[in-house]
Amino acid sequence: MEEFAQLIKLMETLRSDEGCLWDKKQTIDSFKTFLLEEVYELIEAIEKNNTEMLEEELGDLLFHIVFIAQICKEQHLFNIKDVVSRVYQKMYHRHPHVFQKETVDKPIEKRWEELKKKEKKDYSLLSNIPASTPSLLRAYTVTRRAAKIGFDWNNINDIYEKLSEEIEELNRAQSENDKQSMKEEIGDVLFTMVNISRFLDIDPEDALRFTIDKFIRRFSYIEKNTDINHTTLARMDALWNEIKYMEKQGE
Repeated sequence: MEEFAQLIKLMETLRSDEGCLWDKKQTIDSFKTFLLEEVYELIEAIEKNNTEMLEEELGDLLFHIVFIAQICKEQHLFNIKDVVSRVYQKMYHRHPHVFQKETVDKPIEKRWEELKKKEKKDYSLLSNIPASTPSLLRAYTVTRRAAKIGFDWNNINDIYEKLSEEIEELNRAQSENDKQSMKEEIGDVLFTMVNISRFLDIDPEDALRFTIDKFIRRFSYIEKNTDINHTTLARMDALWNEIKYMEKQGE
C-alpha cells in the first residue's frame, strides 16, 4: 500500500541525521506511557462512536507501532515488514477452519488455545497475561480463560452466594480491625464481581468506566449549582437526586 510505504519513509526521515531531535532521542522504553495514552484515547473514540476520532486515533496508534519498529530496525533486531509477516503467519495458522478448510470439531476459542500451546513450548493458559494490565481487566481475562477449559461456576446464583460469603468475611475482618484481611477480602469481593459481570457478558472495565463518567457528570452538576465549599450534605444529595431524575427523564 502506497500510503503505508509513505508512513514508513516519513518515520525513517524523522529518525535520520536530518530529522527531528525529539524523535531521534526516543527509545523503545519511551513508548510504555505513550502507548497506554493512545490506546485509551482509541477506546474513548469507540465508546463515543465518533468515526472521525476513531480514524485519527487508529492512525496515532499505527504511527507508534511504526515508530517502535523503526527503532528496532536501527538496532538490527527486526523491521516493520517482519512484524506484518509474523502476525500474518500467526493469524493464518490459527484459522485453519478458514484458510485450510479444516472441520471444526470443538469451540473456536478452545481450538485457538490448543494452537497457541503448540506454538509456544512454555505456554500456560494464564502465564502470558501481563502483570501491568489494569487489575480489573486482568481479573476478567483470567476468569474468562479459566472458564474456557471448564473451571467455572455452574450458574450465576452460585456466584451471588459467593459474593454474600465474601462480604460477610469482609465485615468480620473490619470488625476485627485486621487491615491485611480487609485488603484480601476486598480483593475477593471485587474478583467475585468480575465473575458476575462475565456471566452476564458485561465487560467490568466498561461498566466501571461508565459509572465513573456518570459520577463525574453528576458531581459536576452539583458544582455548577452550589458552592461545594460552603454547603451541606443534604443540599448536595438533593442536587444529586435532581440530576439523577433529569437523566432518567432524558433531559
